[in-house]
Amino acid sequence: MAQIIFDKVKDYAALKHWPCRLSTEQSCATQPARVIISGALREINGVEPAYVAYEDRLTILYDPRQVRNPEAIIASFAHTLSHYLGTMAKDTPPGGEENWPHITEILSVFMGFGLMFANSAFVYRNVTCGSCQPATVNRTAYLSQYDITYALAIYCVLKDIPVRTAVANVKKTLRSYFKKAYKDVKKRQPELETLQALRQDDS
Repeated sequence: MAQIIFDKVKDYAALKHWPCRLSTEQSCATQPARVIISGALREINGVEPAYVAYEDRLTILYDPRQVRNPEAIIASFAHTLSHYLGTMAKDTPPGGEENWPHITEILSVFMGFGLMFANSAFVYRNVTCGSCQPATVNRTAYLSQYDITYALAIYCVLKDIPVRTAVANVKKTLRSYFKKAYKDVKKRQPELETLQALRQDDS
């Protein structure tokens, strides 16, 4: 089941051509990205290389107990993929390396997984490991559910997703906040124009 869910996450993230392997080993085994991706890093119709040695595939750690919490496991998979995608960037992360887990959560939102992040946010500070060790059937979160929900509102406004469409899928305890965030984002036209310009530069 975990493999089926992960394959769908890769597909929706336009990363299905990335060679990966799932692992339940509870250790910080995520390695620096060393797989060479042919063509675009994100490609809807990307084709996975014919052969990549097992040990060279990108390691995706997960807790088998998370299968009982689909939103949490989807968010965890998306977060790990965002981590690898981020490490392939040429620029340094905004805010510095210490904010890396937070930055990759935001990246996951803008890859289309904001609902899963908002609905499964459970702040758990792991003093020994960091972002790669899920300790419960929930998931490790670095940004609060409100931070993630606001980021989701930005994503929805940029994508012209009506508030009523998105809010129907946001968990009940965050619906009121999402509506307020959506209205607040709509008022920030200068910032939205800047973000829209960045999107056009990337296209």
